[in-house]
Amino acid sequence: MLKVENVIAGYLAGSRVLDGFSMEMKKGEVVALLGRNGMGKTTFLKALMGHVAISQGSMLFDGQELAGKKPYEIARMGMGYVPQGRDIFSDFTVEENLRMGLLGHPGKSKDIPDWAFDLFPILRERRTQRAGSFSGGQQQQLAIVRALIAKPKLLLLDEPSEGIQPSIVQDIGRVLSDIAKEQGLTILLVEQNMELVLGMAQR
Repeated sequence: MLKVENVIAGYLAGSRVLDGFSMEMKKGEVVALLGRNGMGKTTFLKALMGHVAISQGSMLFDGQELAGKKPYEIARMGMGYVPQGRDIFSDFTVEENLRMGLLGHPGKSKDIPDWAFDLFPILRERRTQRAGSFSGGQQQQLAIVRALIAKPKLLLLDEPSEGIQPSIVQDIGRVLSDIAKEQGLTILLVEQNMELVLGMAQR
């Protein structure tokens, strides 16, 4: 599913936030990427999504090289991304945010499927409300469903528990674990909450 070899990447020319990083993931795995702040975990996710260019190495996703591709091209290949800080559209309603997750995927219906609201029922109850009025946990739930709605093969999650009350963190972990088991979704999780990591990740 994902094979990364000797990747060097950074935000400035010649910088090495990632310096020879390698890893592999098989289809259906849930893998946690751990480490202190500043170790390059977020940089790696951004490199996978095409937001940070790599200067050396290879990143193969389903046998296709990711290096040099645009973020929208990578999304169309089947990679979903929930960035740190959620990054929702606060002035948009729940429905409008979810429709954003369907843009850029030719051939896919632009109608929001019922299952999207089944994952976190609060989103159905508040589907016409502005996302900016939500709590941090509800915004994270929305960001996750927005990433899932295009049915990615691989989901990248960057610190999904950050700033969220424990009950919602548990709910998020349960939903994602169920999807991984039932649908074979592959998940790469960057997280410091060890309870969430131990509950979700296989390695």
